[in-house]
Amino acid sequence: MARGSRAEGTRERKWEHVLACVWEDVESEESPLFDCVKIVHRALPELDFDDVDMEIKLFGKRLSFPMIIAGMTGGHPKTGEINRKLARVARELEVGIGVGSQRAGVEDPEVRWTFEVVREEYPDGLVLANIGLPQLRENGPDIALEVVDMVDADALAVHVNVLQEAVQLEGEADAAGFVDVLAEVCETVDVPVILKETGAGVSAEDAKLVRNIVEGIDVGGAGGTNWAMVEAVRSKAHGETPLGYAFSDWGVPTAASVLEVRSVVSDDLVVIGTGGVRTGMDVAKVLALGADCAGMALPVLRKVLAEGVRGCVRFLKSIAREVKIAMLMAGCSSVEEMSSVPIVVYGKLREWLECRGIPLDLVCTGDRRTGWNR
Repeated sequence: MARGSRAEGTRERKWEHVLACVWEDVESEESPLFDCVKIVHRALPELDFDDVDMEIKLFGKRLSFPMIIAGMTGGHPKTGEINRKLARVARELEVGIGVGSQRAGVEDPEVRWTFEVVREEYPDGLVLANIGLPQLRENGPDIALEVVDMVDADALAVHVNVLQEAVQLEGEADAAGFVDVLAEVCETVDVPVILKETGAGVSAEDAKLVRNIVEGIDVGGAGGTNWAMVEAVRSKAHGETPLGYAFSDWGVPTAASVLEVRSVVSDDLVVIGTGGVRTGMDVAKVLALGADCAGMALPVLRKVLAEGVRGCVRFLKSIAREVKIAMLMAGCSSVEEMSSVPIVVYGKLREWLECRGIPLDLVCTGDRRTGWNR
């Protein structure tokens, strides 16, 4: 395929992804399993609500509360204004923001602005660049430098989406050699690198492969947007067999994925809990399971399109207040303390941990930011 036609195809695919996410049911039939986690209530937290501090520092930048607006879009002219609005939300709330895959910006200079606008609107905040492992393997690690420079990024998310590629009409399902490519990228760029799944989760086995290479893992667990289903929507629209529906419940649920990763990595590796995060209580549970912060995508996209920047800011402010109340009720004055509050795990998540040999006693009572099963 010629470079021009490839860029055009990528551009249109990006807009079709947005339309599918906004108008179609593309959420996983698997639960993120947050409903299988209970944070033990403290009737006597011995803590003033005003003393609960939700601020964290992530990749050198301050966040007012532990939230990243996860990378969603860019690469089509219509997505530029979406990214502008999302960046304004992030700036007002002082949270992190990622951009969608910048492959389109590499292939087509005419759409670079749809990514660049994020840094323009949020000059001092945490911005994450984003590129896929298949593109890095095909074009070499130097394009990582290009995408980081494109948004003046504080960190680089390198996404892996093997399932999506396997069911996508234009997909490239060759996943061989990814770990070596990731290592090359980490040696090439001078910003932290995050391995980012896109909806199927990261297992302990995968975390072991990269724990000494990357500085962060975004688990992108099952339970939120299912990109196999997004591709099924596209396949139907193009008159092709929608293979993605067969994988509507595929993947490691987000709650399980955070615990799987945390069970094998040290506390200096950043873990981001993305995938099916919909409420402040979900954020609190992600933190209690051992993640450093949470990521949210689909609800933010739908809110900013339906209610604009103001409505989206109100929505995320309510999320933040829920998190703060949960921290008070858990007796935690800082986000870091959340990883060692007592929790109760039951139902499907308990069964998952038992099958996987992850010790329940340490999960429920230990410091879940420190790997214990390495």
